Amino acid sequence: MGGLVVAMDGPSGSGKSSVSRGVARALGLRYLDTGAMYRAMTWWVLQQGVDLADPAAIAARCGEPRIVSGTDPDGPAIHVDGVDVGGPIREAEVTGAVSAVAAVPEVRVRLVALQREIIGAGDIVVEGRDIGSVVCPDAAVKVYLTASPEARAQRRSAELAGTTVEAQQQAMARRDTLDSTRKTDPLSMAAGAVELDTTALTLEEVIAEVLRLVKERT
Repeated sequence: MGGLVVAMDGPSGSGKSSVSRGVARALGLRYLDTGAMYRAMTWWVLQQGVDLADPAAIAARCGEPRIVSGTDPDGPAIHVDGVDVGGPIREAEVTGAVSAVAAVPEVRVRLVALQREIIGAGDIVVEGRDIGSVVCPDAAVKVYLTASPEARAQRRSAELAGTTVEAQQQAMARRDTLDSTRKTDPLSMAAGAVELDTTALTLEEVIAEVLRLVKERT
């Protein structure tokens, strides 16, 4: 793998997306949102009417959709079979189902392979939940973002209309449990990663700290 790879992991609401895009812009790098790829797969599974409670059924069909992810930090488009799904994959139905789909080992094998194809040339900031531990264990810079449950819920509720901080905190707690306890590639801090608590920091402060780490380690 050539070029610089910055691996950015952490749970929902920790600031991964905003920080990753900001770092990519500042360094002139590409950007990959691996979570969007799992959401795209989930959207397709829902469109096909596949039973979410049947991992074998999901596994049997996860090789069918053609998922193409853009790498522009200012507008990372994602398409499934030629359809732009950037909006639909952020809807509540997909959000509620993505952990179940992402837990299927065959789904993870398929999408990790796609992710590694995109990352291969390097010069990229990659965000997700298993980047430093599974997708890019040799990344030059590994960062694990965290934040208090309250801060994470407040951030997410501010992004989504018609929801409350309390509802988001409950939803995030459920997803954290699913993501951290799944058998295949659970959410965890990778060896060699720097943990950064974003609770009391501004976006600009977090980006500056990551840029400092990149300079220090490269």
